[in-house]
Amino acid sequence: MRLRRASCCALLGALFPLLAAAHDADLIAVSVAAPRPEVEERVVMTGGTLCMLVPVDADGDGLISPEELAAKAAALEVGVWDQLPLSAGAGEARCRRRATAAELREGVVELRASFTCSPGELRQRFRVLEVLPSNYRVVVARSDAPATPQRFAQGHDETVVIPEATSGPERISGLPGWIRLGVVHIFTGYDHLAFLCALLLFGKTWRRVLVMVTSFTVAHSITLAISALELVPLGASGSRLAEAAIAASVVYVAAENLVRRDHAHRAWLTFGFGLVHGFGFASALKGYGLGQAVVAGLLGFNLGVELGQACVVLALFPLVQLASRRPAAFLWIARAASAAIAAIGGYWLVDRLMALR
Repeated sequence: MRLRRASCCALLGALFPLLAAAHDADLIAVSVAAPRPEVEERVVMTGGTLCMLVPVDADGDGLISPEELAAKAAALEVGVWDQLPLSAGAGEARCRRRATAAELREGVVELRASFTCSPGELRQRFRVLEVLPSNYRVVVARSDAPATPQRFAQGHDETVVIPEATSGPERISGLPGWIRLGVVHIFTGYDHLAFLCALLLFGKTWRRVLVMVTSFTVAHSITLAISALELVPLGASGSRLAEAAIAASVVYVAAENLVRRDHAHRAWLTFGFGLVHGFGFASALKGYGLGQAVVAGLLGFNLGVELGQACVVLALFPLVQLASRRPAAFLWIARAASAAIAAIGGYWLVDRLMALR
């Protein structure tokens, strides 16, 4: 009895930490052009993220208007730009901020600033991460040197050295680097993990799980390849639509867990949704730039994704099987977990649909 109860608790403990956030809503993109002594910086975030930093939505209707954004120019200086101090050189001399601007652009807020900086290495501290939830991540890239590797800030690791411009076409070297990128992406792609967890809750047998995962793998491999190779170019709007569709797939599978008893059809379901998830994987992969490493990039990234999925399945499904030995208790747990996944997926869906406006 204690073992079975412990397995139920372990199952819930394994599920819910994976569902804390999604990589779109929790991302701040920073691009820097640094032809010294002038430095231009652009910060892109969702309206919801900005509202956590500055009370921009004055009328509380859930939407930010150009007028509201303009009226909060002074507050943006304090709430955002003062929390992103940029410095240069060995002594970390503070760069002088000269001008700022803010604009609504395709469902996101774009903040721009120009600086005058001393010679030397550029460093930026992202104190905004002290205010935002811990799952938030900042991605820093050189807009004047697209081949330059990106840098990241998250949690307590909030200071970033702005990368020096490089000329190589590849950002990641070798097959192992692409494999590692795929593994990292699957473990930080919370919506993909939520979808997988919802499937495993009613996987029943190893054979059925293997069929579902194989179907999902084949499908997302197809769309990953054709999108990354620009055979079906998505563009920014298409990528956001794909992310919304991924959230919808999470909601659908979790809701189906609540209303259906027979899940034998899921091999076909996972194939269809796998095609959608593949476009999401492709968006992440293209952000790193394949350059001349098309074969290594596609093969390695896809292999990394599969390794990450395999780790999740091997860790979680035995807990599902162990907990299912008590059918009544397991049914309650599985439905509660499915309801939670559906609610979180619904939040992602609404947030991403709002970003399409």
